[in-house]
Amino acid sequence: MTPRRYVVSLLGTALFARAYTLTALTAAFTSALIERMMSPVSLAVIIGTLALLGLAVLVVRREELTPLRFAPTSLLGFLMLALISALWSSDRTGTIAGWITLLGYALIAITIGHVRDTLQTVRAIGDTLRWLLSISLGLEILSGILLDTPFTALGIQGNLAAGGPIQGVFGTRNMLGFIAVVALITFVIEWRTQSIGRVAGILSVALGGFLALLSASPSVVVLAAAVGVATTALTIVRHTSAHRRAAMQWVLGGLVVGGLIVAFALRHQIIRLLDAGSDFSTRADLWNMMLDFIAERPITGYGWFGPWPRGEFPFTYINFQLSDHHQSALNAYFDTLLQLGWAGLALFLVLGGVAIVRSWLVASVRRSVLYAWTPLVLMTLAVESMFESFALTGIGWLLLVLCALRAGQTRSWRESIDSAQTGAIPTLGPEHGRS
Repeated sequence: MTPRRYVVSLLGTALFARAYTLTALTAAFTSALIERMMSPVSLAVIIGTLALLGLAVLVVRREELTPLRFAPTSLLGFLMLALISALWSSDRTGTIAGWITLLGYALIAITIGHVRDTLQTVRAIGDTLRWLLSISLGLEILSGILLDTPFTALGIQGNLAAGGPIQGVFGTRNMLGFIAVVALITFVIEWRTQSIGRVAGILSVALGGFLALLSASPSVVVLAAAVGVATTALTIVRHTSAHRRAAMQWVLGGLVVGGLIVAFALRHQIIRLLDAGSDFSTRADLWNMMLDFIAERPITGYGWFGPWPRGEFPFTYINFQLSDHHQSALNAYFDTLLQLGWAGLALFLVLGGVAIVRSWLVASVRRSVLYAWTPLVLMTLAVESMFESFALTGIGWLLLVLCALRAGQTRSWRESIDSAQTGAIPTLGPEHGRS
């Protein structure tokens, strides 16, 4: 066998797909650590290499793919708009660099979505997060208790003995809190699908919950509440008879809208209850300042950059006015609005919103609880996007693209087109039903 044929054969194997998935997820989840320990250039090289490798895998497996099911249309539209925004950006080089990063993570997510099924994806994320959360806890114990000194190079402040906040290997307490919630969802799904044993499941859930608590992130309480409500609602729908399920979906939808209205009306009391006034007031000041700049370019925005660059208008000016050094809008929706305008925000909302609806409907009727993972993670991203811009960069963006792709694969208008071309009748497959 020639070297070329050997490489092509290797790229198409299931073993390589698993190794690629674990490597890519580890790199994405530890992107903050890589950037801090090495450099932003090193992180860019790693992500770029993984993206190109993923592209090679997709080329090798091209016979397994169809153009209509390759990626969500809204994702392609968002990426296209981000690239086109270089035409009106104040720094075209910076915009193109930010777009390449966005594309790199998207390619990695698309590759994982096509070479791994839902169960394999959940198990890979679970294995990755078990190791990373365990390492985080070990380093926090070493820094905060055994040595009683911060690990500045790792971004660990050593506050474990004081009850937190802790950061682990994820850079900030808010990122740790977000990842811990995603981990909890993943661990519970693994446990329920018997992908891991009872002892491993209990220990994994305890680890995720303990680190979520010690992160002392104000958003963790909101995330936990949102995931709890979503899980309860999904359970109710799954156990409702088929002829009443549609009505139940509408009732729950009405309750969600009503709950959002009440939450907005009682927002000040909720903030006081969470004891997060300073954090939320900081965000409110930032968003109010941003609205003045958004009003100047409401449709197109100022061009895509991702994380806020230094020395570029209006990002530096906003920080100057607030005497702060924000690296994002601390809100994915406002960040998209500032950088890509209402057009970009519409595409972003369609990307996430359609994925939530599709995955929710699938999880409502499929027998396996495995299908609950996608809508619950998407709900987590949607809620977290109100407090951070994680969904636009790094692992947050990767998870968003991966979940949107997974939702489109299981319930999409593309199924009807594929069925019309092949003559097959579209179904929900062997998992159809309810538990």
